Amino acid sequence: MVDTLVIGEALIDIVRPVDGPAQEYVGGSPLNVAIGLARLQHPARLAAYLADDAYGRQIRDHLAADDVSLVEGSLSADRTPTAIATLDETGSATYEFDLAWDLPHPLPTDIGHLHTGSIAAALQPGAEKVAGAMLAARDYATVSFDPNPRPTLIGEPHDVRAQLEQLIGYSDVVKASDEDIAWLYGEGADPSEVLALWGKLGPSLVVMTRGGDGALFHVTTTGETQSVAGRSVSVADTVGAGDSFQSGLLSGLLDAGLLGSADARDRLRRATAADLRPAVDRAIATSAITVSRAGANPPTRDELR
Repeated sequence: MVDTLVIGEALIDIVRPVDGPAQEYVGGSPLNVAIGLARLQHPARLAAYLADDAYGRQIRDHLAADDVSLVEGSLSADRTPTAIATLDETGSATYEFDLAWDLPHPLPTDIGHLHTGSIAAALQPGAEKVAGAMLAARDYATVSFDPNPRPTLIGEPHDVRAQLEQLIGYSDVVKASDEDIAWLYGEGADPSEVLALWGKLGPSLVVMTRGGDGALFHVTTTGETQSVAGRSVSVADTVGAGDSFQSGLLSGLLDAGLLGSADARDRLRRATAADLRPAVDRAIATSAITVSRAGANPPTRDELR
């Protein structure tokens, strides 16, 4: 089994529904991906920046329940981050964050795959260390990236676009939402053109999620771009939907031997849309299950069956 190192924020989501009291959940985009991978039976470790306080211990216990190990040194922050997620009538969430981000500890290198993104890739001082970790990991592992920009924390698109494109260039697989792309390149940007542009920067597979409408994916080597329909489900909320998609996508690629080593990188570069479609299908299935229930609660492999 390939060990995956996920680097990024872990926090407490304080979810405020349209009606009723607020609820607290363990969250953070990278943490959600690590949990999602573990529930799909892929060993995962998380490098984060938490405090050894009540919230930090809650996050540590949550990770342990799914056998996700916390990288040593991750409990070094002054306080554990929080995010207030306010839901609208459709279940969509907007976020307000209270967090700091850094990586003041060494990262493990005995891994086959590295995933990162979101706040961790854009917020200093940790973002520079994340970039260094991605570049270094290419010597022995495959790399995936989810930009997942948070405008309230990282500024305007022109402030971060070049930085995020550099990280896209370090990656083998990139996943972003249609909202991410519209924010980074403007509402009029053609998604197919953006995916092709990102592919030219380095990744072999680039995927754009479209909420309930499914996903669009681009294969760099062959130039193929395909649309995959979503699944019709009753939506509880969309918290963690993109992260669940990400873990499902990585799970499918790991199972297919297209991630996890330098040799797997070569196989990914030779893959066609037909080779990659099952992983995208799995990603859509995992995210559909997640949005059907409250909070970031990705499915197990048994639930997918």
